[in-house]
Amino acid sequence: MMPRRTKILATMGPATERPDDLHAVLAAGVDVVRINLSHGEPEEHRQRVEAVRRWGEANGRRIGVLVDLQGPKIRIERFRDGPIFLQRGEPFILDPAIDPDGGDHDGVGVAYEALPHDLHPGDELLLDDGRLVVRVERIEGTAVHTTVVVGGELSDRKGINRRGGGLSAPALTDKDRADIVTAAELAADYVAVSFPRCAGDIHEARQLLCEAGGRAGLVAKIERAEALDAAEEIMDAAEAIMVARGDLGVEIGDAALPEVQKNLIQTARARNRVAITATQMMESMLENPIPTRAEVFDVANAVRDGTDAVMLSAETATGRFPAETVAAMDRVCRAAERSRTVTVSHHRLDESFSQVDETVAMAAMYAANHFAIKALIAITESGSTASWMSRISSGLPIYVLTRHPETRGRVTLYRGVYPLEFEAEQEDLTVLQGRLIGRLSEQGLVGKGDHVVVTHGEELGAAAGTNTLRIVCVDDYLES
Repeated sequence: MMPRRTKILATMGPATERPDDLHAVLAAGVDVVRINLSHGEPEEHRQRVEAVRRWGEANGRRIGVLVDLQGPKIRIERFRDGPIFLQRGEPFILDPAIDPDGGDHDGVGVAYEALPHDLHPGDELLLDDGRLVVRVERIEGTAVHTTVVVGGELSDRKGINRRGGGLSAPALTDKDRADIVTAAELAADYVAVSFPRCAGDIHEARQLLCEAGGRAGLVAKIERAEALDAAEEIMDAAEAIMVARGDLGVEIGDAALPEVQKNLIQTARARNRVAITATQMMESMLENPIPTRAEVFDVANAVRDGTDAVMLSAETATGRFPAETVAAMDRVCRAAERSRTVTVSHHRLDESFSQVDETVAMAAMYAANHFAIKALIAITESGSTASWMSRISSGLPIYVLTRHPETRGRVTLYRGVYPLEFEAEQEDLTVLQGRLIGRLSEQGLVGKGDHVVVTHGEELGAAAGTNTLRIVCVDDYLES
């Protein structure tokens, strides 16, 4: 069976704690696991990562690891006597000076001291992912006096967003700085930065990660309204973006979200960056064994838009049917990938290239789309060639051969790219190609009469840059 091109990113949590449950989820088709540092302790995360990697080694698969930083989630504090119910038109106070455990029907504390300084009368604040809305009337000292516009039940530690964005909390908190060290110790393949406002936030995270000895790629989570104005510079500073539709949708409004999602994915692909689509993709499967039709359309549309990966959050972390959810997402992705819009590309046909290895990657994909090619093999050190290749829609698998574990982990998130082990430092190219084609033949991925594109550098095992493209016939190796 042709491997699925769109990658599935699944969040680990209580629902995957038991070994049997974890193994079922991974076997259902997970490519990358997400470790959410908003919950749990470093030792719990270490155990989860080790369990995932042990399963991968035992099953001949490289599972990537993405560590997700909590970021400056702006929340209310807690209520003294449990949840309250706010009616439209009622006054309500948000005040960092209120006792963190002393909230009541009149007001509640806020875990963000700068909130009064970020607001003006007339601003609208959205609580609990937009389920409740309050309008700022006046600010007296630290107290933000509001009127309820959309009421409902409000419980402890719910998030706060300002409609249109503009809250000034820095992207990296003290907890995030400590968690970056944890990510480096876990040898994470990716680190996701929450709520970045500009490229500087990504540069700061990279510096901290390098100082901690980490080599992960950085994922910029686009979830602030102001991040949209700086989206291109944020993309250029990171290796990937995540369209984090929860907070972003609250700030810009649900109606604007579909077009923004499409534009972000298209821009990321044009700038040779990985795109992840996230948030509530199959949320009904928290409690049900099959997705809704709306969820099926949501996942399929993201695939057709060109996303590299689709992400599951609570569905696999705490849901009742984590393995079934992954399997359902796998089916939807495979069906969507049969669309002609997913297999035909006009990416950069009218552009010039500035690097030899980029030129070879583009030439390989052009050849693959205009000749009877069955698969592509990229022998690479850094994975850059495979990254450029993955931006081109072809419907063909791209196999990456590399001796570097971190490169194998990095490419697990690239659309249509699959890592292969490479143990030898040096090896005769003919022997190496024969070994690779033999493996693909054993797995039923190539057969007699098929042709394969191979790209590599001047010297195997050396970081000299890809400069060679070969088209080889499978028959020449299967008969020898």
